[in-house]
This record gives sequence, structure tokens and C-alpha cells, in this order.
Amino acid sequence: MTKPDPNRILRRLPLFVGGLGAVLLLINRLLTPELTESQARGDVVGVILSAVLILTGLIWQQVQPRSPDTVELIGEQGFVLATDLPEIVKTELAWASHLLLTNTVTRSLIVYYQGKVLLRRGILAPKAEVIPGPILKRVLETKKPIYLVALYVYPGRIEFDYLPENTQGVVCQPIGNQGVLILAANAPRSYTKQDETWIAGIADKLAVTLQE
Repeated sequence: MTKPDPNRILRRLPLFVGGLGAVLLLINRLLTPELTESQARGDVVGVILSAVLILTGLIWQQVQPRSPDTVELIGEQGFVLATDLPEIVKTELAWASHLLLTNTVTRSLIVYYQGKVLLRRGILAPKAEVIPGPILKRVLETKKPIYLVALYVYPGRIEFDYLPENTQGVVCQPIGNQGVLILAANAPRSYTKQDETWIAGIADKLAVTLQE
């Protein structure tokens, strides 16, 4: 379920007050049998103030930062490691995935290396097998990360059927030259540049461990 924007009331307050003021001025004018000069001057000031408030509200709708809408990802919490991994690799994967899940907006992640899924953790989709589509293949070929800021607008999102179906954002970060770290977020446009740098550093550390 989408969480409401916490700032929506503040952004709409000038619109509401300005509109209410304009309506009250109109009612007052209609109910006044004879208009005096002082009332006319007051009405002008009131109209100006109402217009300024409405304009301010409209501007705030555009420029005031909004928190990304978050959703509850569909799936079950899980932590699945490939059984044939050395203990040191299992420990490294557990450590890296814990850091990503607790320090970034990541809610689900997959480590895909040498054509095999080594780790799935977080909110897991029913499908466990990763079949690389065009986007994942491009990451593997170019060794460059791809960040899909709002997954629902990309036609290629169908290849990520191994992630929760309502995933909002995806980062595909190369692990050396043989794998990819796939991260799923529960809000669009939610990874910052600092997050991307952090993810790249962890992927590089995993690459060293897995190559050894």
C-alpha cells in the first residue's frame, strides 16, 4: 500500500486559506446592502491577500520537496544462500547484504555470479531463478551499473520477474567482470549518489572475495 506524503497538508494550507478567504469576501459582499468606501478598500486588500496565498500554495506544490511514495513489497522475508559456498564467502555475503538492507533503501537483493544465484535476501519473490534479460546482459557486458529510478516506466521491467512484483526502483551493480548485485527498492527515485557509491564499494569488496 502506498504511504501518504507527510508534507501534503503543509503544501495545501495556503491554497485552502486563500480560497476560504476569497469565498468569505464574496459572501460578505453579497450580504452587504450598501457598500462603503472603507469596506471597498478592505475588500481590495482581502482579494490581494487571498490571491497571494493561492499563488504561494501553487508554487509550494511545485518547489517544496516531496518524499518518494513507498510501498510494501509483495513477497516473503527470506535469506537464502547457495549451499556449496565456502564459509568465508557465506560470511562475506551475509555481512554485505545486511549492510545494504540496513543502510540503504534496499528491501530485496540478489547476488548473481558466474551464471548462478549465490544469495537472495530481504523480501523475496516466488521465482528464485535469474534469467538475464537485455538490461542484466548489458551490465555484464559493459561492466557499468544501471539504475532504473522508476521501474514501472521501463518496458524492460518484465525481465525482473525474480524481484517482488511491485518493486519501485532497481540498481544493477557489476561484481567484478563475472557477476551482478541486483538491488530492489520500495520507492522510486530513492537511491542517492551516496547510496550508489556505497553500493559500488561493497560490490568491489565482494568481487575480491569471490575471485579468491
